[in-house]
This record gives sequence, structure tokens and C-alpha cells, in this order.
Amino acid sequence: MALKKYKPMTAGTRWRIGNAYAEITTNKPEKSLLVPVKKSGGRNFQGRRSMRYIGGGHKKHYRIIDFKRSKHDIEATVVSIEYDPNRTAFIALLQYTDGEKRYILAPQGLQVGAKVIAGDNVAPEIGNALQMKHIPLGTVIHNVELQPGQGGKMIRSAGTSAQLANKEEKYAVLKMPSGELRKLLINCYATVGVVSNSDHNLETAGKAGVNRWKGIRPRTRGVAMNPVDHPMGGGEGKASGGQPRSRNGQYSRGLKTRTKGKGSDKLIIQRRDGKKLTK
Repeated sequence: MALKKYKPMTAGTRWRIGNAYAEITTNKPEKSLLVPVKKSGGRNFQGRRSMRYIGGGHKKHYRIIDFKRSKHDIEATVVSIEYDPNRTAFIALLQYTDGEKRYILAPQGLQVGAKVIAGDNVAPEIGNALQMKHIPLGTVIHNVELQPGQGGKMIRSAGTSAQLANKEEKYAVLKMPSGELRKLLINCYATVGVVSNSDHNLETAGKAGVNRWKGIRPRTRGVAMNPVDHPMGGGEGKASGGQPRSRNGQYSRGLKTRTKGKGSDKLIIQRRDGKKLTK
């Protein structure tokens, strides 16, 4: 992808680095795959605020994405590469030979007019979806299922991918984007390739108003509050507030939050910090 650096015509564009959207081929989504999204503004069913710092934002529609890739052995043609306001990655509109249209996550390098297919006996090429037992070792994949038939749950954000490191009987070993080594059932489906929009993390908003467009309101720092409102509040002058923690006292650094004895512990070979998971 390409980034666009704005000229400092205003204070908001001085530091702004945006997306050039060079891969996007149309700005009109497929109407049959749109669902309206109603904003909550952080309010619950009683109309009372239950989450702070939420409100406003641009109106948008949700694009129905086919994470399951359940149309097996039916070839599809890429009609367009589109922007999706609900996710960091781009999406691709597919038209199958039977006439049905579906959205999928667009892998990097997928072009309009390309042919993609899902099934058990398909080639491990970009955009194709197949079970991991049919994918060669060393292949980079995304949109990976946790359970067979469940639909892709992992590795779906912009620029991410996992590498198929090994196959052990009924398990496949994946090297995750975090560096973690973990097992997954070898019958789970995955899509070949790296998720598109890999330079998303290099974008710079440039001004606070960009967050307001996303429905994010300004957040009050804990150290600016009183002791009755936050554990880091109070003190004379500009006190640091001590160990960073949340409003309810949970530490932001160093505290292990993973549940002990979790069922998936036995599937994790090596944690992302390089340590073996303690049994």
C-alpha cells in the first residue's frame, strides 16, 4: 500500500500521514451485503451512560464478511477491492460462477479479475482457502479458524499473518503474529496470504478530530482526577500518580491477566515472550 503525507496547510495536516488508498478500486459498496449500524453513544437500554468516552462519529454500514468461506469448489472472480470502515484491512468483493456475491478479507497482492476458490483440493495460492493439512509448511496464512467450521477468528487485522511451522498428527503448529507458537486442529480452514493494508500502523491522525470521526470522545487522564475518582488522582502539583493502573485499580503493566488452567494452555507451545507456558 502507499501512504500519503499531507502538506502543512493547516495545523491538522502538518503531522498527518494518511492512506493513499491506491489499492481501492471503487467507493460504492455492494448494497445487498450492507447492514445498518445503530450507535449506542455508550448508553445502555435505559438510556443511561454505561461506557465513558463514546459518542458521535460518522454514520456507517456494516459489511457482511464471509469468514467461513463455505462455498467449496466454486470458483469466484474478484470484482473490486474496497475500503471497510469497520476494520483496518481492505475487503474484496467476489462474484461466484453461480452469481452470488460475497465479501472476504483482501489479501495483499490480490488483484481485480483474479480467481479464488475454497475447498479441500485447491492450490495454496493467494486468496484461496483450504484446510491446514493441505497447506505446505512455511506458507503464510490468515483468517484462521479455532474450531473446524466455526469461521476465521484469528489473524484478521491489517498486515498480519501466521506461518505454518509444523504438522503433528491432528494438530498444525502456527507461529502467530505475536511470536507465540501454538497448536490448532489441522482440519481448520485458513486463507493463504498476508492481510492487506500492511502500512496501517504507520498512519498518523494529525489532529484530535480524527478520533471524533471514529466516535471516540476525549479521555480524562487518571492523574488529573481527584483521589475519590481514580487511584492515580490527587497529590500536590503535577504528581505522577505512582504505578499506572485503571480506574478500578488493575495494573497496566506487569500483571498477568491470563486465566490459570485455561483449556488452551495445552495447545500453546511457546509464549510470545519466548518462555514455555507453565503447566
